[in-house]
Amino acid sequence: MKKITASIIQGSGIGPAAYVVTAADLQVANAGNELVKFADDTYLIIWADNIHTRAEEIGNTETWARNYNLTLVQNLGGRLS
Repeated sequence: MKKITASIIQGSGIGPAAYVVTAADLQVANAGNELVKFADDTYLIIWADNIHTRAEEIGNTETWARNYNLTLVQNLGGRLS
């Protein structure tokens, strides 16, 4: 029998619901930034006015993920102009 080492099992039927409950306490570190959560995805939106808060926000999210034994996949996405 394998030991479960993650708080949310990828591909399980209850995975998205478990993530919603787990992610309920994930908040931005700086006012003006936003988190958008959908199913088991979370997007951190940092507006141009707050670009100086980027490192702190990513660190905050990494700490949160580590506390729940989750892997943070960083995708730098794109810019909208």
